[in-house]
Amino acid sequence: MRYDGQNEEYFEVVHISSENCHLIKASKNSELSLLWFDSDHNILKIDGLEHHFKTNELISLTEFHKVETIKVDKLRLLKFNRPFYCILDHDSEISCRGILYFGAATLPHIRPNAKELDTLETVWKMLCLEMESRDNLQLEMLQMMLKRILILCTRIYKEQLKYDVSGGEHFDSLRTFNFLVEKHFKEKHRVADYAELLSISPKSLSNLFKKIGSKTPLQYIQERRLLEARRLLKYSERSISEIAFHLGFSDLQAFSRFFKNNEGISPNDFKNSEQKEKLPT
Repeated sequence: MRYDGQNEEYFEVVHISSENCHLIKASKNSELSLLWFDSDHNILKIDGLEHHFKTNELISLTEFHKVETIKVDKLRLLKFNRPFYCILDHDSEISCRGILYFGAATLPHIRPNAKELDTLETVWKMLCLEMESRDNLQLEMLQMMLKRILILCTRIYKEQLKYDVSGGEHFDSLRTFNFLVEKHFKEKHRVADYAELLSISPKSLSNLFKKIGSKTPLQYIQERRLLEARRLLKYSERSISEIAFHLGFSDLQAFSRFFKNNEGISPNDFKNSEQKEKLPT
């Protein structure tokens, strides 16, 4: 089922099986998606890392994720573009920027409990009914249904992360930090850089992360650079020197040390191993 608007906006709901699983990989510019797994038999490789998904687990993806289908059984796919519903414009209403989408290196695995799942299923049924409508209120109604699903998923994931679900300035600072890392990780590499953007001290920023028992701010920054390095080494034709420059490293040696310390393998060996995987057997 698909809605196409008059201004290039679109919203699509698809039941995915092994026959049409190529649709998961077909991400377009400014497109966001939500995957809802309907069985335990789904394996995807996302940004070079293999993930096994269980029934009723959900994940959110942006246009920047590189997805390969290893094994697909049953799942639901929801995708939309920025003209249909812009996360950045609606962030004050749904607060999912920096959590579900544009949240640095961590892939959100959303695991609803029985009560939350029942609510999600109800909204999904309403959404599917609205997809069949053809009146002048359809766009507004579909946006409302999407917003409801995103709010539910955001609440569930915040609870999983043990964030303060009541909100507040601390929570806003944490998710804004995630978004800022996504935006600036290529040129800003120090915790102090992001603390300045947030108008707080580096120590205060580090203390916020300690309160939720999370990784340090520096680990978030480094993980996002590492994720981009893996993406470029695996999926692009750029040389290792070009990748090092693109990610803001002072020289090739600094990039090689960073990558090997985190991955246990040199960038050159990683690139060669990925190329061997692509060769036909």
